[in-house]
Amino acid sequence: MLLSGAGAWQAQTWRYEKRLSDSARTYQADLNTLTLAANSQLRSEQAQRVELEQRQSGSEQRYYRDLSNAQKNQARLRDRLATTDVRLSALLDAKSAARCGPMPTEPVAGSVDYGTQRAQLDPAHAQRIISITDDGDQGLIALGACQAYITQLTATE
Repeated sequence: MLLSGAGAWQAQTWRYEKRLSDSARTYQADLNTLTLAANSQLRSEQAQRVELEQRQSGSEQRYYRDLSNAQKNQARLRDRLATTDVRLSALLDAKSAARCGPMPTEPVAGSVDYGTQRAQLDPAHAQRIISITDDGDQGLIALGACQAYITQLTATE
């Protein structure tokens, strides 16, 4: 009886060890599967991040190029106004022009308006107007960059 009890005990130990071994193998296989899935997801997210960074870099380059071009154009126009190479003028309303007295209506060289009455602006006022339009241009360029950024973000989602 003692011998059969010891044999049963030994058989139970072997069965228990086999079950533990199978459980450990299953656990290791599940762990490997989860690790591979996590690595795959990580690589995918890294690829998406690199793609987004590249698009963002292109967008920033476009923004700075547009901003730089607008600033150069504004600086060129300010210089031309300062040297009186270009003069700003405004169209006058016919009713208000009649009250101001006669003004010449001949076309000016380089003008596209024929026969309309125009008043030339003081260069200092023209400089202020150009400064205001420069601020407006910069704001519009920044708005365009923000819109492009939001469009990129919503396109990736």
